[in-house]
Amino acid sequence: MNSQGQSEPEPRWPALVAGLAAGILFYLMPEPLTIWPPLLPLALIAAMLIPAILFHRAGRQRLNEIFAYLGLGITTLALAVSLALLIVRLSGHPAGELFRAAAALWLSNVLVFASWYWRLDAGGPNQRDRRYTHEAGAFLFPQMMLTTELRKQLRQHPWNPGFVDYLFLAFNTSTAFSPTDVPVLTRWAKILMIVQSSISLTSVALVAARAVNIVGNQ
Repeated sequence: MNSQGQSEPEPRWPALVAGLAAGILFYLMPEPLTIWPPLLPLALIAAMLIPAILFHRAGRQRLNEIFAYLGLGITTLALAVSLALLIVRLSGHPAGELFRAAAALWLSNVLVFASWYWRLDAGGPNQRDRRYTHEAGAFLFPQMMLTTELRKQLRQHPWNPGFVDYLFLAFNTSTAFSPTDVPVLTRWAKILMIVQSSISLTSVALVAARAVNIVGNQ
């Protein structure tokens, strides 16, 4: 906590790593399931997210948010295009390529939506940094339901969610198709989780359908 009663700013590097990891996953996508040069998504994501980090360190929060949203928009577009190509070209490519593409899509889906939740919840990380502790937002984390005394005993006070908390939420949503231990409170968050679950379910269903088709043809 600083002298103004605010919590220490949360680190931005986990979000940068997640964005670059998503770019690497798009690079690893089988070539028939892409419509761009392999390194283009990674290069564009890096060109947006690295300046976003630098602007944050320089205190230029408006520019930080603009570049961060541009980076997220690029990763989301790449995810949507890859999913569409996987659906359209399901039967025209070897099973190994489709399985690899589905796995990359599933992982990038987790990273992309974790980044959206982190960027949007309670005004985003820049707004959350201005608060002493996290008491309201789109998600009801377990720490928010504890008393101040209990949080202090658990060394969880003051508490603000970090990127890992949203990554855990996104992973559970893609795995269990539900938020598990984190209730969702706002409509925009519910819509995003519906989209994320649908992408995850589609990827898994396509792989299962392809596997059944292979077994049936043997």
